[in-house]
Amino acid sequence: MSNTARLSAIASALLAMSFPADAASLNTMNEVGAALQACWTPPANSENSTVTLSFSFKRDGTLIGPPKPTGIKVGGNDKARQAYVDAATAALRNCLPLSFSPTLAQGIPGKVFTLQFNSPKSNAKAVKQ
Repeated sequence: MSNTARLSAIASALLAMSFPADAASLNTMNEVGAALQACWTPPANSENSTVTLSFSFKRDGTLIGPPKPTGIKVGGNDKARQAYVDAATAALRNCLPLSFSPTLAQGIPGKVFTLQFNSPKSNAKAVKQ
């Protein structure tokens, strides 16, 4: 059997397997916050810093437009502040798309949410507005 035929057989077998549609689906905004928090790593030397991003989701777990910083409390110069905002934006972007349960996906589109990124990492929390 050629490599192409083997890969085709493996792909067919994987497609035939049944996977629960919502096995890893997020059911609540607390779960969404925890999932996003798991992606957050604050920049080095950013103690007592906070940035809050505001954003909206589509039903498919992606964002409607880019996140917007709505609150920035970062010591240092403009470069340090921008690095912190960039790290928070990257953490959010790297976690997407999220997998929402059908119930959560139905009510989430277009609503504005905020996520506060704090140093140290264990202080990050999600807040619905």
